[in-house]
Amino acid sequence: MILKREPHPDRKTQFAANDTIRLGVIGTGIIGFYNIHSALTVPGVELAAVCDLYDGRLIRAKEVFGQDIITTRDYREILGRDDIDVVLIATPDHWHDIISIDAMKAGKAIYCEKPGSQGVSSIVMKKAQDLYRAGEIGDLILVEAAYDRHSSLGAWQYSIPPDASPQTVDFDTFLGDTQKVPFDPIRFFRWRNYQAYGTGIAGDLFVHLFSWLHWIISSDGPNKVYGSGGLRYWKDGRDVPDILTCVVDYPQAATHAAFNMQIRVNFVAGGGGEASLKLVGSEGTLKFAGNSLTLSRAPFPGKPGYGDYDSLFTFPENVQNEFAKQYGLKYYDVPPSIKEPSEIVYSPPDGYDDRDDHWANLIAAVRDGKTIVEDATYGLRAAGPSLAANESHFNDRIVSWDHQKLEYT
Repeated sequence: MILKREPHPDRKTQFAANDTIRLGVIGTGIIGFYNIHSALTVPGVELAAVCDLYDGRLIRAKEVFGQDIITTRDYREILGRDDIDVVLIATPDHWHDIISIDAMKAGKAIYCEKPGSQGVSSIVMKKAQDLYRAGEIGDLILVEAAYDRHSSLGAWQYSIPPDASPQTVDFDTFLGDTQKVPFDPIRFFRWRNYQAYGTGIAGDLFVHLFSWLHWIISSDGPNKVYGSGGLRYWKDGRDVPDILTCVVDYPQAATHAAFNMQIRVNFVAGGGGEASLKLVGSEGTLKFAGNSLTLSRAPFPGKPGYGDYDSLFTFPENVQNEFAKQYGLKYYDVPPSIKEPSEIVYSPPDGYDDRDDHWANLIAAVRDGKTIVEDATYGLRAAGPSLAANESHFNDRIVSWDHQKLEYT
């Protein structure tokens, strides 16, 4: 059940009538509805029109948002309206380029899913960025990222309405420039499972993890991607993997040292699912899990120490004594380390939703022309390595990604 949310308490500002931003929505599936609710938490935003190829979603939009909104199957009717300022494009992936280009030609501001990684607008993500820039974890050495799930819905086996038919679904338009096939409600309502219409778990979920990481460390992206995965469990007709793992190399940049990244999505996570991003540094770690951020500090001690699991005990006794003497002379003036809390947890307020802030950022940019948090180039720097992971997996090769030219080879 989707519930309407009240405006965030930090955004109660009243705007004059001429500040009203009218929204048109193209694609009212799960993400489309989520985004509409978030957009409407921003004062001065009104939903004007929605487009979808399933009639039931047009009916549902009127049920939820009012009978006065315009509904259509043809996205061009929305783009042709002068009273619509912003367009949300939440269609299957294979329609993004066509509709986005048409929307830009029509002079509309665009919020496109994917990539639409709202986490980069999160107050928790901003805290992570501040801690990273302050040097709290030292030099970045390794990043571990995962987005695991363990359910039918998590694996994209979404509900299919019992009234789905060639009469209620414009299947031919959905197919667009892909291969023509007979009407198939599974392909329409579970399009993420097919290479023809979606970009698999890499393009759908890797892109979030790349976006979050790039925002925290101000990175332009990696230079090498190797992906390996397969279809291990959800053999339901899909032609994309249900598990994909990648090793990703990042070169040295002004904002970070060279480091390695391990990234994984698994739709068969027997222990349960979780999204996490862990930055491992020379002096600590930053880890996202759920909505919380944990800073763990473990700086190297001033003295290297000896004994315990060490080769010292294998030396002759007189050599051990000489070692201890030399060690004491070398490190006599190094003070002992102060014991500090090993972990600090940062959490957002109850009910906080970073998607709301992502929309607030876009609407502010539309009103005053300020820079948005995730423009097209930023999105491509996250989407590019994600699609390179698919290229690597399907063609069994290491892919080089040029984050300046924004292309892979």
